[in-house]
Amino acid sequence: MNKNVKLLLIVLLTAIISSGLTMTLIKPEKVVKEKEAEQNPDFAKLYDTYEKLEQEYYQNTSKEKMVDGAINGMVEALGDPYSSYMNAEDSKSFNETISSSFEGIGAELQEVEGQVMIVSPIKGSPAEKAGLKPKDKILKVNGKSIKGKSVNDTVGLIRGDKGTSVKIGVEREGSQQLEFSIVRDEIPIETVYTDVEDGIGKIQVTTFSNDTATDFRKAVDELERKNVKGIVIDLRQNPGGLMQEAILMSELFIPKGKNVMQVENKDGTKEVHASRNDDPVDIPTAVVIDEGTASAGEIMAAALNESAGIPLFGEKTFGKGTIQTSAQFNDGSSIKYTIAKWLTPGGTWVHENGIKPEKKVSLPDYSKLPYLDPSKTLKSGDASKEVKTAQEFLSALGYGKEKSGVFDSEMEKSVKNYQEDHDLKQTGMIDEDTAMSMLTSLQELIRKNDTQLKEAAESLK
Repeated sequence: MNKNVKLLLIVLLTAIISSGLTMTLIKPEKVVKEKEAEQNPDFAKLYDTYEKLEQEYYQNTSKEKMVDGAINGMVEALGDPYSSYMNAEDSKSFNETISSSFEGIGAELQEVEGQVMIVSPIKGSPAEKAGLKPKDKILKVNGKSIKGKSVNDTVGLIRGDKGTSVKIGVEREGSQQLEFSIVRDEIPIETVYTDVEDGIGKIQVTTFSNDTATDFRKAVDELERKNVKGIVIDLRQNPGGLMQEAILMSELFIPKGKNVMQVENKDGTKEVHASRNDDPVDIPTAVVIDEGTASAGEIMAAALNESAGIPLFGEKTFGKGTIQTSAQFNDGSSIKYTIAKWLTPGGTWVHENGIKPEKKVSLPDYSKLPYLDPSKTLKSGDASKEVKTAQEFLSALGYGKEKSGVFDSEMEKSVKNYQEDHDLKQTGMIDEDTAMSMLTSLQELIRKNDTQLKEAAESLK
């Protein structure tokens, strides 16, 4: 895997995603033909309200805003976090995430019980580097509450040009409130990364975008030519994407005739997607998953596990078992809406339950440490939660074991030792440079001690 891994996205926080993971049966090219709605009893109240407001409201009204609001309200009334209305600007950004790079922070959002939540920050993205984690609930953007705002509204506040910053306040695990200052960057479209270590090939899939299946096929072919002893497919922190891509990729490992997945339609009928592959890959394979594996990522994990006998390692997945498509209006706006359930090859609906691995493997405890904010200088005499976080960082990195939350002389000594070993000015204070270095060092430590990846690789040896 490229050491400077740039991992990416498809329906992401920064490029307007709508309210959740997108896993389309049809790419968003379908156009809704606009026509004058017929007057009927079901819509009489809606028309009457529109006419009264347009004619009698004490200020001038915007027809466009009222129509947009009506459509948005109609979609929101479904109570489905994965269905949403997007105006022309939001729709354009949404479509761009499927086929090109964009600028943002790189995280997937959805709405749960009225709160906007992080589904998965993409590895290597600004969101992941800053410390955002799955299931973080967003409370504020740039100091302002987002209470009552939709996912699209929240994304509109968060997105921005490369190099600019945004502050995001979140609630973690029901009580801990944190604030992250994140610099936006360009999120690339490359979605497949490979590496070989000790005879084991590793393929990381970060999202399911256009051409992901083609790139994945090339990666598998490359590993076959290298005669690897096994393949580990890493689907961690993969928020999903295009369903067709997941099906094509799964078929590479599944014998012809065996189920890849099932689709349950509104009327209860089921469509079975069976493998068409006469010559499946026969190299021993394992898959790594976690709570950030969602949607199309879960489709692939379940398919490989149930129909190809490939074991799963890691943590339980997110649990998103519905399928969306999108339809575009003539003015460029669009709606994304749920059209069906997807089921595993054996007929299980994983929605809100997720997929459990055969072998649960957790990352080291220090992988779950809170964010160390580089904008806050910590010095001798300070006592705070931030100081305790810094002590936990230092302890994980091998510099002291103190976790009292008080910046005393022992901690100052530990900081100076760290600074000396990392060619930093030995001030004994944790300034921006030192904090950034500690964040980078911890990420590298987590990468070197990736217990989930190691466990999967060892199973293939």
